[in-house]
Amino acid sequence: MPVATQASLKGLTPEQLEETGCRLCLNNTYHLGLRPGQDVLAAVGGAHKLQGWHHNILTDSGGFQMVSLLKLAKVTEEGVEFLSPHDGTPMLLTPEHSIGLQNTIGSDIIMQLDDVLVTTSPDAGRMREAMERSVRWLDRCIAAHRNPGTQNLFCIVQGGLDLDMRRECCAAMMARDTPGIAIGGLSGGEAKADYCRVVACCTELFPELKPRYVMGIGYPEDLVVSVALGADMFDCVWPTRTARFGNAVTRRGVLNLRNARYASDFGPVEDGCACACCRPRDQQGGLGVTRAFVHHNAAKETVAAHLLTIHNVHYQLDLMRRVREAVVADEYPAFLRRFFADLYPDSRADYPAWAVEALRGVGVDLLSDDET
Repeated sequence: MPVATQASLKGLTPEQLEETGCRLCLNNTYHLGLRPGQDVLAAVGGAHKLQGWHHNILTDSGGFQMVSLLKLAKVTEEGVEFLSPHDGTPMLLTPEHSIGLQNTIGSDIIMQLDDVLVTTSPDAGRMREAMERSVRWLDRCIAAHRNPGTQNLFCIVQGGLDLDMRRECCAAMMARDTPGIAIGGLSGGEAKADYCRVVACCTELFPELKPRYVMGIGYPEDLVVSVALGADMFDCVWPTRTARFGNAVTRRGVLNLRNARYASDFGPVEDGCACACCRPRDQQGGLGVTRAFVHHNAAKETVAAHLLTIHNVHYQLDLMRRVREAVVADEYPAFLRRFFADLYPDSRADYPAWAVEALRGVGVDLLSDDET
């Protein structure tokens, strides 16, 4: 899911986002609750109408701001008290308030308010408190939810890197039988091998027919490995953020188009890419943008960031489309081998050890010559 934090994806209109193939984007409850605020959202009829978006929206609950704005936040059993980063105004975000905001926003998928702690925290007692509180807060979210028939509430499994704690939280969350289930608290600086162990541990316990959402994940290698470990859904600001630094995400890796080598490169951002940025001008809607044009503008004009955002979001969505097709065709191991061979064409020795080991754990040997 592309992340449109404040009901807009930086650099793109809703029509441009739609053209990338996006049908589900993420808005942030905390930020929308501050601005434009619940009254304005209610008056306009929700976030779909506010941003002119005709497809699906997922809202996170605001709990992540406990980590990202920790100096401005205080956590109690009642909820999370923030100081607004805009004007310092206090804001108490309770499970009930979070759900009320999301009901007003009208998102198609809403997330419970959870007690978020970075996975690398050494405080085991605080980690257990956060895990158990997240379960209690889920009960309050379920009780406060006004629109269960139209808005799907997902629970969030916490527990840091402690697999026993994660299993305990999984059991408690699944007993509440929400429409979907998420793994939270990751992508916080933990080692990739630890990340994989947590994802594999949780997905092994999840119901087969409910969406499994790993929050905050967006690097291509992470996405394809996480799918092999049993995950379905992801979100991350990285594809759009890295575009603003002149970086294009491609099958061969990330290209920094600010590099002088691209100053006279008149090829498309990525050969064979079907996004509007890369498509030739003689194809419908094609802009025919060259690497040289992006290089020329990347340091001084916002147009380069806009164009690379179109490309990067399209790349991520197209990657996941190809992942789905490979899974449905029962060809995912072969897909993974091609993916890593494209990304690391010089030598298999360059493959990340964490990815090789994680995939070996689910029966996929990246170092094998097997084409199936």
